[in-house]
Amino acid sequence: MITATASAQDSSALSGDYNRSYVWMISIVAAFGGLLFGYDFVVIGGAKPFYEKFFALTDPGQQGWAMSCALIGCLFGALFAGTASDRFGRKKLLILAALLFTISSVFTGLAQTFTAFVIWRIVGGVAIGLASSLSPLYIAEVSPAAVRGRMVALNQFTVVIGILLAQIVNWMIAEPVPAGATAYDILQSWNGQHGWRWMFGVTAVPSLLFLVTSFFIPESPRWFAKRGMQKESDQVLERIFGATESERVSREIRATLNDDGGGMQWRALFEPRLLRVLVLGVVLAIFQQWCGINVIFNYADEIFSNAGYAVSDILFNIVITGIVNVLFSILAMVLVDRWGRRPLMIFGAASLAVCYAVLGACYAFGIHGPVVLALVLVAIACYAVSLAPVVWVVISEIFPNRIRGAATSVAVGALWVGCFVLTFTFPYLNRSLGAAGTFWVYGAICVLGLFFVLAKLPETKGKSLEQIETELAQ
Repeated sequence: MITATASAQDSSALSGDYNRSYVWMISIVAAFGGLLFGYDFVVIGGAKPFYEKFFALTDPGQQGWAMSCALIGCLFGALFAGTASDRFGRKKLLILAALLFTISSVFTGLAQTFTAFVIWRIVGGVAIGLASSLSPLYIAEVSPAAVRGRMVALNQFTVVIGILLAQIVNWMIAEPVPAGATAYDILQSWNGQHGWRWMFGVTAVPSLLFLVTSFFIPESPRWFAKRGMQKESDQVLERIFGATESERVSREIRATLNDDGGGMQWRALFEPRLLRVLVLGVVLAIFQQWCGINVIFNYADEIFSNAGYAVSDILFNIVITGIVNVLFSILAMVLVDRWGRRPLMIFGAASLAVCYAVLGACYAFGIHGPVVLALVLVAIACYAVSLAPVVWVVISEIFPNRIRGAATSVAVGALWVGCFVLTFTFPYLNRSLGAAGTFWVYGAICVLGLFFVLAKLPETKGKSLEQIETELAQ
């Protein structure tokens, strides 16, 4: 139970007394990891019709592996981030992620064999896994309670900016495909020989910018405190909060670390009082993926082609989905600290269940064209304002200070396992159940997710990380 004194102390954080420009600056740099995560994760969707022809991928297993192999790297990157970021710090791992983004984007574009393509996609996946774990974690650890939801949602906003950039770049790079073009025609075209390579290769430009700017951000003050580097922690906190407020925040951080008895151990994750919180983060992470929205980004060509669209129209439709994604992610940044995490999660799960039910019915009854596009856009809008940003916010804030790095990596690792299963199985589901049955399966998962959120997810809006820890880890 939180005392009146603790609530009064937290009110200063809620008053907005902090160095806004500094917090925004370092958060934007960290959020470059989100931008590259979004770009690298989605660029493959636009390149898919062309690299599949180049590598002669016709089997669903090969197609699914090409789309999902990066997710193996995501899993390893996320799990590595837990131990490594607790040992070496958040900043150094962000720098490593930026370096891997740069290298993998260049060599994926240069790949001459399917094996080389897969290897460099996995390396890029490691970068995504690192960034997806560390960017929101770092932002949460440097942000005041009053704006933490908004700042972590900034990371998700850069993710969708990256998604939109990938969609626009794919659309601009790809030359128009003539109606009736055969697989051989596409293979011999500029798209089939060179275009898909540039789609991957241009990622090196923002990757280098991320790499350079990462050297100029401070280390997380909570990581400094956890490592016993109190002077360094206080210096960063004072830069963020000012002298008076930073002393209070520093005391709160030290108290939670003392209460947990020192350095983090992996077995601490399975203590009964912490395991409950870990399960909450893991289930929400998997649900964010199994809700099915990412198949729209990764398999947009199949979804829209089944709805009657030609290749050139598909690429344009993908850009439209990206624009909607960005607009509603902006709305999420406004709402997450006003409405709270729980109401947005409830809305997202319920609305997606309805969208998928109707979308599946359209495919079942042969309703194609603009109606399907409209339903896809509504589903993306609902996801962008709810599950997409809020799950990352919750994962970044529910774990205690001492185990945050490891627990976050486990939750994000579970997210990437869920994403791999989703991406790898879609071709099989689509072939066996059809588009209608596949979307109905995702709708049923959203209903289950809704019940879980109603039963288990507490509200964390406006509370310091230490206050959340006190409430949840009892």
